[in-house]
Formats: sequence, structure tokens, C-alpha cells
Amino acid sequence: MNGMHLAELNVGRLVAPMEDPRVAEFMGALARVNALAERMPGYVWRMTGGSGFSATDLAPPDDPRMIPNISVWENVESLEQFVFNTVHRAFYERRAEWFEILGKQHFVMWWIPAGHKPTLDEALGRLALRDANGCSDDAFGWSYLKEAQLWRDHGCTHVAAE
Repeated sequence: MNGMHLAELNVGRLVAPMEDPRVAEFMGALARVNALAERMPGYVWRMTGGSGFSATDLAPPDDPRMIPNISVWENVESLEQFVFNTVHRAFYERRAEWFEILGKQHFVMWWIPAGHKPTLDEALGRLALRDANGCSDDAFGWSYLKEAQLWRDHGCTHVAAE
């Protein structure tokens, strides 16, 4: 979309506290995977907390195992390349080892004007919109985007962020 970028929010609830050995491999890879994202063609921005390298410290005080991730990409294809054609894919495919399966939507995308940096509240609002109404032009998953070919090719399962 001309003059627009693609924003995405993915939230997950770890199976154990961040310091627990059960999630150590995932937590230990965050800096590497985030650095890779920042070097990808089409990458625009990602939300970081006080640590500067991830948003894990933005977990809600009442649920410190819930961690958000927001990023912005120039287009669908750029985000797909990162998600499905880099080391990110290996972690994505193993997400059930580190994250609980949530009973509601945990992933949403939406179009934003170039230069806009979405807030966590804004992103959570989009997630709630998708959860309440399903996919629409305002809040959607991979299946809503005809440009999203890699998602289809990799045959995401029922636990995938569709």
C-alpha cells in the first residue's frame, strides 16, 4: 500500500518465568533474532522496552510471563521473509516449547501511515478488535492478505498465528 507500512503485534505467555531454564533457549536467542530483524530489507521499526533490545520488560505487572512484540515493516513480503525464511522460523516452529497456547487471538496486523510507531495500547486495541470481530481491514491475520504466500506455503498449523 502506497505510503503505508504493515504493523504487527504478537503476544505470548511464557510457560515459565523469564529466568527459568525451561525458556532459557528462547530468551537467550532474542537479541540475535531481533538484530537479524533489524538488518532485514523492509524492516522499519520494533518496540523495545527499557532494555533497548526487546520488549520483554513491557510485560504487564499482573502477568510478568506475558510478553508483547510489535514491529513495523514496509510490506507483507518483507515480514514474511523474516518470519519464514530466516532463523526466526526455527523458533516459530518450536513456540509450543516456550509459550502457552492462548484461548484467544494473540497475533494481529494492520496498516499504518509510514512514520507512525504504534503504541502497545494501540496494538492491543487492534488485537481486541480482531478477537471480537474477526479479520477486517482494521485488524487481520495472514489469511486475510492475498500477498501472504509464504504463510500458505509453510502450512501453518492450528496453533500458528494465523
